[in-house]
Amino acid sequence: MRRGQSNVVGVALLLGTVMLSLAGLTASVGFVVDSNTATADATRVSTDMNRALSPVESTGVHRGRILFSDGQLETAERELRILDDSGIVRTVQVDALRFTSGSRRVTYVAGGIVRGTNDSARMYSQPPITASRDGGVLVVGAAKLNASERAVSSKTGTSTLVRTNVTHARTTLGNGTYRVAVETEATGAWRRYFERQNATTTTRDFDGDGIPSVVAEYSGQRFAYLVVHDMRTEVR
Repeated sequence: MRRGQSNVVGVALLLGTVMLSLAGLTASVGFVVDSNTATADATRVSTDMNRALSPVESTGVHRGRILFSDGQLETAERELRILDDSGIVRTVQVDALRFTSGSRRVTYVAGGIVRGTNDSARMYSQPPITASRDGGVLVVGAAKLNASERAVSSKTGTSTLVRTNVTHARTTLGNGTYRVAVETEATGAWRRYFERQNATTTTRDFDGDGIPSVVAEYSGQRFAYLVVHDMRTEVR
């Protein structure tokens, strides 16, 4: 009789172990599926943003779509500043279009697209800021989103229409020693971008809102231009 009870207990323990293993496997599979979906969304949004928001190449009305299955698309206040030896020369309210899905993030700001946050972020599409390596010329292209506040969320998939009406305005800043500051949460990607241009970088919170700016200091005297690409963006 004891042997029969032992068999029953052994089977029950075995079934319990199997059920726990299946539950753990199900949870693991669910996590992998969610992670893969978020990664696929971030990749797709990066590509769609690059196509929909192309202010340097566009003039007039341009339309594009941003597709994602799970996440939120929203605008955020961001500024680009140009400084010389005397202080801030120009401030442009460029703002940002930001997609978030779980821990994944894609942000369009100042004409650049960044995936991720902080030091783990990487530049997906470069901004229109160019400089000769050893003095000469600095051209700061400031892609200005100019959008009314709008947030789009989805748990079942959405296709968001992004409409821009682009104009361009160039200002000559003249000869001097310049720094360019971009307000961003993805400091690592912007720092590496500027350093590849042979600039020295620091971070600074100009307006005390908790969002730092990456400040790039270009060596030598340069003749600088500011080109504002005003997109007047509508997110529908």
